[in-house]
Amino acid sequence: NILLLSQIKLPPMMEIITAEQLMEYLGDYILDAKPKEISEIQRLNYEQNMSDAMAILHKLQTGLDVNVKFTGVRVFEYTPECIVFDLLDIPLYHGWLVDPQVADIVKAVGNCSYNQLVEKIISCKQSDNSELVSEGFVAEQFLNNTATQLTYHGLCELTSAVQEGELCVFFRNNHFSTMTKYKGQLYLLVTDQGFLTEEKVVWESLHNVDGDGNFCDSEFHLRPPSDPETVYRGQQDQIDQDYLMALSLQQEQQNQEINWEQIPEGISDLELAKKLQEEEDRRASQYYQEQEQAAAQVQVRKQHGVVFIQGFMFATQQVQGAASPASGRQSGSTERKRKEPREKEREKEKNSCVLL
Repeated sequence: NILLLSQIKLPPMMEIITAEQLMEYLGDYILDAKPKEISEIQRLNYEQNMSDAMAILHKLQTGLDVNVKFTGVRVFEYTPECIVFDLLDIPLYHGWLVDPQVADIVKAVGNCSYNQLVEKIISCKQSDNSELVSEGFVAEQFLNNTATQLTYHGLCELTSAVQEGELCVFFRNNHFSTMTKYKGQLYLLVTDQGFLTEEKVVWESLHNVDGDGNFCDSEFHLRPPSDPETVYRGQQDQIDQDYLMALSLQQEQQNQEINWEQIPEGISDLELAKKLQEEEDRRASQYYQEQEQAAAQVQVRKQHGVVFIQGFMFATQQVQGAASPASGRQSGSTERKRKEPREKEREKEKNSCVLL
């Protein structure tokens, strides 16, 4: 979405685009964005980064692995996925910060990333030192109390850090959103499926951690939704899904305490690392299987769906003969007149998206 608002241009009147075409556009843009006048060392370094980015470009269809640190809105643990943001010159922000005035939380969290903090909590719980146990409890309470991955201190820091008119990516609840700043106020691009038919609703203000912002059009003029109740339900469903996903991921990592208890004493660092890697691979495989099953269910059950590809939102094509949201039942005349599509056409519709 950021590149569409600034750099990449799609052909006029284009309504349908596939994931493969999107990846081609991004790949071509990365190749074209290569600096012209750079030293030999810089060229080699850029080409290596470009090669690494191309290798993970396919992950944009499912999600990127980023690991926040709680000390700054631009502070993330470096992962290969971060190369994509660097090459595209897209700033990446988050607002999950510790308030420096709360000394006990600052001490408990320290300079840890999210993954490191979860490991620290597990380790502290197993300690015989009461001070470490207390520290682990404080850190765990911080994660539980900020499960929406945004704090008021982080919101204040975001407002100060983001430049006026800057287009950037905001990471929260394991989702990436397009964010900008207009007249000192932060706005997020609206992509919730509840707004599918709200053509005038484009931006939502980000002024608190509860998610109840003001809706605006493309010129940032207030535009209340035409059907607030319908929009609210769709938006709340999306917020609830994001919140539950964040909680489940936190609890999943925290529940690894059982595995730690089962690790025998005297185990070498190499054996411990192997066990941890095996557990991580198992959970990753299980997660992707669940995602594929959920995607299949959504494809069958939804008349209008929303496909997110690294922040892009597209409405999937309407399935003929599906239940109408207004009536809640199927049209008999439509069903009788509908002809069974050929396999190739069905596969084409499945892999295509309608641009909003």
